[in-house]
Amino acid sequence: MGRLDGKIGFITGTAGGQGRAAALAFAAEGARVVGCDVRPDDDAETAAMIRAAGGDMISLGHVDLSDPRAAQDWIARGVEAAGGIDILYNNAGAMRPGGIATTPDEDWAFTLRHELDLVFHTCRAAWPHLIERGGGAIINTASGVALRGSTWGTAHAAAKGGVVALSLQLAAEGAEHRIRCNTISPGFIESPATAAIIAQGRAPNGAPLPPVPLGRIGQPSDVAHCALYLASDEAEWVTATNIVIDGGAAGIRNAGLG
Repeated sequence: MGRLDGKIGFITGTAGGQGRAAALAFAAEGARVVGCDVRPDDDAETAAMIRAAGGDMISLGHVDLSDPRAAQDWIARGVEAAGGIDILYNNAGAMRPGGIATTPDEDWAFTLRHELDLVFHTCRAAWPHLIERGGGAIINTASGVALRGSTWGTAHAAAKGGVVALSLQLAAEGAEHRIRCNTISPGFIESPATAAIIAQGRAPNGAPLPPVPLGRIGQPSDVAHCALYLASDEAEWVTATNIVIDGGAAGIRNAGLG
């Protein structure tokens, strides 16, 4: 028996990185995965990898979730194709770095649209289906910067802080329907999007990255394992929780130990 046997999991941003790792992990544990990305060829590759391993994934191709109509359509088509929805994992996002004095209006709007609005769009679209299903799990991706800020990502910190707050609200609204909602706040995770930052050891504004007490950069699988737990029945009494996955970078420093 897999940990997600019989469950249908919708995951955004499944073309690579954390989304691909989660899709592979969910499928390996028995879930039927419904994915999407703005990179449809890479998304199809993820689906092919899952099928080659004996799993099941429906790739619905190019979807821009920052468009509320596209998000609504993705959920509706996915529910029809897969037969329902038990899990929604909001992993997809995009941001533009910049401080308070250097962020133009268009970059602020872009980041909030692609890191906060799209989470709202998919959650709102999935909500009635989760109620009809008798409950389910929503997992939203926040960030360590939502809790401590940064010297380079004003809009990013605001958007991810909004994700944490939105998730708490959804947990409150969803409790009577047995809909659990939690967030994951990763630190720097190795991916194509962070490769240059990690290689240089510096944030976009040139500031050095904080040291990682556990001694290594995070991998997509580190986040996927946490998402798998939150999606499973093992976490049936876990809601309104934010789990920080950053090798101790924030917590140990905040405790004055490093």
